Amino acid sequence: MADSDYSNKHVEFKVPEPTPEEAAELETMYQKMDETYLKPLWRQIGGLMPNTPEPAAVAHKWVWADLIKLARRSGELVPVGRGGERRALGFANPGLGGNTYISPTLWAAIQYLAPGENAPEHRHSQNAFRFVIEGEGVWTVVNGDAVPMKRGDLLLTPGWNFHGHHNIATEPMAWLDGLDIPFQHQMDTGFFEYGSEALTDESTPEFSRSEKLWAHPGLRPLAFPGQTSSSPIGRYSWAHTDAALNDQLALEDAGFPGVAGPGHAAIRYTNPTTGGDVMSTIRCEFHRLRPSAETEPTHEVGNRVFQVFEGTGTINVGEKSFEVAKGDVVNIPSWQKWSVQADTDGLDLFCFSDFPIFEKLDLARVFIPKGI
Repeated sequence: MADSDYSNKHVEFKVPEPTPEEAAELETMYQKMDETYLKPLWRQIGGLMPNTPEPAAVAHKWVWADLIKLARRSGELVPVGRGGERRALGFANPGLGGNTYISPTLWAAIQYLAPGENAPEHRHSQNAFRFVIEGEGVWTVVNGDAVPMKRGDLLLTPGWNFHGHHNIATEPMAWLDGLDIPFQHQMDTGFFEYGSEALTDESTPEFSRSEKLWAHPGLRPLAFPGQTSSSPIGRYSWAHTDAALNDQLALEDAGFPGVAGPGHAAIRYTNPTTGGDVMSTIRCEFHRLRPSAETEPTHEVGNRVFQVFEGTGTINVGEKSFEVAKGDVVNIPSWQKWSVQADTDGLDLFCFSDFPIFEKLDLARVFIPKGI
């Protein structure tokens, strides 16, 4: 037979079934492996190395009306102080076995502070941010720097910075917390330390010291050369975010580049000392979609979370579609195809993700399937 004849033949090789004696010996061997804390690769490779990511986390929507109602009730029943530290309602992803994790790497919560309350100072190795959906009259104190918190502001507390909060207003405030608690818990890198019982600064300045130094577009103080691992800016003001988004859409109207997609303005909050992400493990963005605009369907390695700031629309994740309104929170698990479509009043969305982790590890991947 010629060599070419072999190329057209497909030979299947089937492993013969074990005899009863061999099956008994295999069972004895597997039992011994279990006792020795060993697992044979040939019995688990499909689960260890799937063709594409198979996240345990599932896409889910948390409704703002439910969140704020429960936060207010907790404000009536649960005090803020040492031990509990914060009145925070953590999002527990239904696919993660009851852990208070919104994804395998990210933790998120609604934190609620009543009028006149102080949350005592502490610090931890976990990176954290706060995004204010509504209200004002609260100051967060980060390493002794009093930082105002207002609607639409992004506030940073990078790892190992002392921080506490106080509310001088006559109304409560609720905001979104985001941290990398699950990632650091899995990596065994978490540390925690109590700080001052009383806030180290109870002043209420219009601008924090960090803003006065760092929050001037395109300018940095010569007194602080070099790079920092996290952004030195304590507050990213809504006024700057709103103006940047409006200017992108104005450029689109004038026929110039600048938007992320048709009718889709977007910004990434950055560390002015590096141009990179605000913190080493968390990326923060803000997206604005014109009325009826939509994003391209996208697959990404990593976990993304949206909170609606204003407007209404639909967030599609895999086979699920979530109709969303102000304050609603939706998570997107790794490699689940997602897209966003605004309703006729447009849609503003705050977003955070764990993408910096995977980019640093060279594990990031993005796929945008094109239609016919």
